[in-house]
Amino acid sequence: MHEFGVAAALLEAVEARARGRPVRALRVQVGVLQRVDRPVFDQAFALVADGGVADGASVEIVEVPVEVRCRDCGAATRADELVVTCDGCGGHDLELVTGDDLVLESITVAPTPQEVG
Repeated sequence: MHEFGVAAALLEAVEARARGRPVRALRVQVGVLQRVDRPVFDQAFALVADGGVADGASVEIVEVPVEVRCRDCGAATRADELVVTCDGCGGHDLELVTGDDLVLESITVAPTPQEVG
C-alpha cells in the first residue's frame, strides 16, 4: 500500500506551504505509473491529515499519462501504460518524459483574520 507513503509525502509538502494555516483543498498531478488506487489514497490521506492543517481538505487528482520520447528518431508517444517500443521507428531507446509524476500543483488555505478584515 504505497498510497500511505504518497499521502504522507504529499501532506509534508502541504504543511510546509500552509505555514500553520488551515488547508481547504489541494490539487495534485499524479502520473499513471504511480498506480495510485484512489479510494485507498483518499483513506490514507484522511488518516495522515487527521487533526492537522489539512484535516478535511478536498484532494483533486489530475492524472498524468505516460509520455516517452524516442532518442533515435525524436518521436513522442503518449499512453496509459509504460511504452517500451517507439511508435515511429520501433526503437527501444526511450526517455520517460511524464507518467511517474507526483506534483503538488496548488493548495487553497483559509484566509487569516488579517486577510478577512
